[in-house]
Amino acid sequence: MNPEPAAQESLYRKEPKIYPRQVRGRFDTLRDLSMYVLLGIYYFLPWISMDGRQAVLFDLPARKFHIFNLTFWPQDFIYLALLLAIAGLTLFFFTALAGRLWCGYACPQTVWTEAFLLMERWVEGDRLKRMRLDNGPWNRERILRKTAKQFLWIAFAAWTGFTFVGFFTPIRELWSGISTFSLGPWETFWLVFYSFATYGNAGFLREQVCKYMCPYARFQSAMFDKDTLIISYDESRGEPRGGRRKGSETPEMGDCINCTLCVQVCPTGIDIREGLQYECIACAACVDICDQVMDKMGYERGLVRYTTEHSLAGGLTRVLRPRILIYGVLLLALLSGVLWSISQRVPLRAELIRDRNALYRELPGGQIENVYKLKLINMDDQAHSYRLTVLGNDQVEANTARPLSLASEEVGVFSLRLSAPATAGQGVLRLDIRFEAEDNPSIQRSASVRMLLPEKP
Repeated sequence: MNPEPAAQESLYRKEPKIYPRQVRGRFDTLRDLSMYVLLGIYYFLPWISMDGRQAVLFDLPARKFHIFNLTFWPQDFIYLALLLAIAGLTLFFFTALAGRLWCGYACPQTVWTEAFLLMERWVEGDRLKRMRLDNGPWNRERILRKTAKQFLWIAFAAWTGFTFVGFFTPIRELWSGISTFSLGPWETFWLVFYSFATYGNAGFLREQVCKYMCPYARFQSAMFDKDTLIISYDESRGEPRGGRRKGSETPEMGDCINCTLCVQVCPTGIDIREGLQYECIACAACVDICDQVMDKMGYERGLVRYTTEHSLAGGLTRVLRPRILIYGVLLLALLSGVLWSISQRVPLRAELIRDRNALYRELPGGQIENVYKLKLINMDDQAHSYRLTVLGNDQVEANTARPLSLASEEVGVFSLRLSAPATAGQGVLRLDIRFEAEDNPSIQRSASVRMLLPEKP
C-alpha cells in the first residue's frame, strides 16, 4: 500500500470578508459625529475664501502656505518640524491616557471606511442581506446593487481626490481645468492617485490596513500600561459564558450569553472576549451592542466597557502618572512656544550676501565701499516701504539703487552699498542693519554683516 500523502498547508491564507453589523448607541453616535465633522472640514475648507484668495492653500510653485490670515514661507520650515513633533506627542499622550482613540474616531482610514460602509449599507442592506447578496447568483438584483454601490464609491473617491488636489491648486481653478479638459499633468496624476488610494483603502482593504499595514498597531503596546483606558471584557463577571433565556435562573453561569454580537459588529472581526489585541481600533461598537444585550437580559451594563487593567483587577486607576505628566508637560511647552512664536512673528525677512567679485573698492575722498545683494521678503498681506538704518556706527553710509518698496507677499532683490572712511577701522568691521516698515514700526528686522576695510601698515 502507498503511504498516505502528507497534508499540505498553504503559505497564504485568504482573509474572509468581514461584514460589520450595524449598531446604534452612544459611542456609535460619537463616531458618526466625528466622521461628519472631519469630512465636512475636509471637503468644504478649500472652498472658503479670505481677502480674495483661498483661505487654506499650500501653493508649492510659489512656495507659500496660506492658512487663513497667516502665510508661511520656506523659511518657516521650523513650524512644520514643530507641528510634527506636537502631533507625535499628542498621539503618545492620548494613547497612554485612553488607548487608541485616534484609530477609533479620527484616523482617516476609519473615517473614510465608515463613509464607504454607509454607502454599502444604503445600497445593499444590513449585514445578512449583504452576505446573502454576495453568496447568491449574479442575477439582476445583484448586478444592479453592485453597480450602484461601485458608482457611489468611485464618485466619492473621485471627489476626495479632487478635494485633496484642491488644497495645493486653487480649487476653483482646478474645477475649471476639469470642466474644460485642460488639467495639468501633475494635477491629473495626484487626482487619480489619491482617488484610487481612497477607493482601494476604504472600499476593499478596510480592516487589512489597520491589521497589517498601519505601524501604529504594532508599537501601540509600548505606550500602554495598566492604567491606560482600553476596551475590555470583564471576564470575572462574564465567565462561564453560555446561552439562556431572559429571566432564567443560572447562578453557575456568568453574564455573557455567548450571543457573539460583539464579534459581528467589530470592523476588524476580532473577539474582544479573548483579551486586548492589536487589531482592536477602540471603536467601541462592541460596548454599544453588549450594553443593549445586557439591557434586554436585565443585567447591569458594562460587561464590555472602557476600563483599565487595574480597575478590572479591583485596584484604583491612576490618571496622573509619570508618562502622562511628561507627555503633558512637553506637549504644553511645545504648543505654548509655537503659539507665542507665531503671535510674535515679524512678517519680514532680510538676507545680506556679499558681492564676491571684489573685497572692497576705494572711492575718491578716502572712502571704502562694500557691495552686497539684499533680499527682502514681505510676508505681510499689505504693501510696505522700508527704511534702512545702520546701527551703532554713524560713519557708515548705506545706499540702494532703488527704494525698498515691496507689494504684499513679494520678494525683492536690491543692491546695497555700504561706504565708510578708511579711518573707520581696519580689517573687518561688524555691523547690524535694521529694516523697518515706514507705516508700521513694529515690522522690523535686523541683519548682521561684515564690512571689509584695508589693513593699516
